[in-house]
Amino acid sequence: MYLDSAATSRPFVEVAEAVREIMERSYGNPSSRHTLGLGAAAAVRRSREILARVIGADPTEIVFTGGGSEANNLALKGVAWAHVRSGKHVVLSAVEHPSVIEAARWLESFLGFELSLVNPDRDGAVRPEAIEAAVRPDTVLVSLMHVNNEVGTVQPVGEVGRRLLGLKGTDGRRKGLPLFHVDAVQSLGRMAVDVRAMGADLLTVSGHKVHGPKGVGALYVARGVRLVPLVHGGGHEAGRRSGTENVPGIVGFGEALSGLLDHGPDEVGRRLSELKDLLLATVRARCAGVVVNGDGDTTAARPRSAPHILNLSFPGIPGEVLQHHLERSGVYVSTGSACSSHHRGRRSHVLQAMGLPEDVVDSAVRLSFSVLNTPAEAEEAGLRIAAAVEELSERGGRG
Repeated sequence: MYLDSAATSRPFVEVAEAVREIMERSYGNPSSRHTLGLGAAAAVRRSREILARVIGADPTEIVFTGGGSEANNLALKGVAWAHVRSGKHVVLSAVEHPSVIEAARWLESFLGFELSLVNPDRDGAVRPEAIEAAVRPDTVLVSLMHVNNEVGTVQPVGEVGRRLLGLKGTDGRRKGLPLFHVDAVQSLGRMAVDVRAMGADLLTVSGHKVHGPKGVGALYVARGVRLVPLVHGGGHEAGRRSGTENVPGIVGFGEALSGLLDHGPDEVGRRLSELKDLLLATVRARCAGVVVNGDGDTTAARPRSAPHILNLSFPGIPGEVLQHHLERSGVYVSTGSACSSHHRGRRSHVLQAMGLPEDVVDSAVRLSFSVLNTPAEAEEAGLRIAAAVEELSERGGRG
């Protein structure tokens, strides 16, 4: 039972077929002016149009990248370089993805930027007024994720966008700053993502989180936003990201989004919420000491928790021990962000920023669902988790 879709999702069958077909039939360079090249260019254009429609953008505002991390780096570094004469200050939440935080740290180290990190509450939510209070006259960028990748907290990006829009109009020196970047990697395909409603100037998405291929992502860049590219060369992607386009990846990304469009984000969210709620109820009925990290509520009119991510702690049982025990019983989960797994032994910066006790942080596991999971799987996984917790508790938390 695969419950690690926040790390990567299993590609749809149709995606694999579309990727294979484009590699066999339209393998030309999309910049070439012959039939094979024109066919590849047309396929890229179709995927660009699909993504633009999903997020409420114009196709000309879509920049394809090699993934979500590259898109986040392009957003932060590209804006910083473009506006370095206007200011050297950026604002982030303390629970952002490592690709955002580390890019900002790079700006600190190599370009002399100052970084303000805004802490969340104990549910992982960042208050809009706290973001607004951190903005200074020299702030060039604010970056806030839509859904936290570890605990699933839904951030108030729309309210933050409205507040920043108000700030842009109150000081003539700002010249349209600060720009607002939203990391929507974990919300795309599971919740409504609308760049206009969010007030986003830039927005990051990723293919392999929505049943598409790995190695492809995109950055929405609103018309008129200045951005210095990370990669120079032939001027691909309207001069914002040079390099021959990953045609199979882009086509697979578009195919994955088409599959999700057949249901719509509301229906997908409803199905995922049912799985999440079923598993949580199953575990709670058998594990009195379970701790839900984050809000966990998907039933409110405006839920503060995404429908597909559930972060649980079982104090006294190390998360990594439980993860490996579950793997042996056929349940695949994680202990946090897959992008942080290379730093073994490092505690989750998200759970620490939320102010959670050490025993809760150290025992956390993340479960994340997709539309390919079933209610039967969710219930059975809950039973196996409860059994694993009982067995490990009897051993004193040792595997």
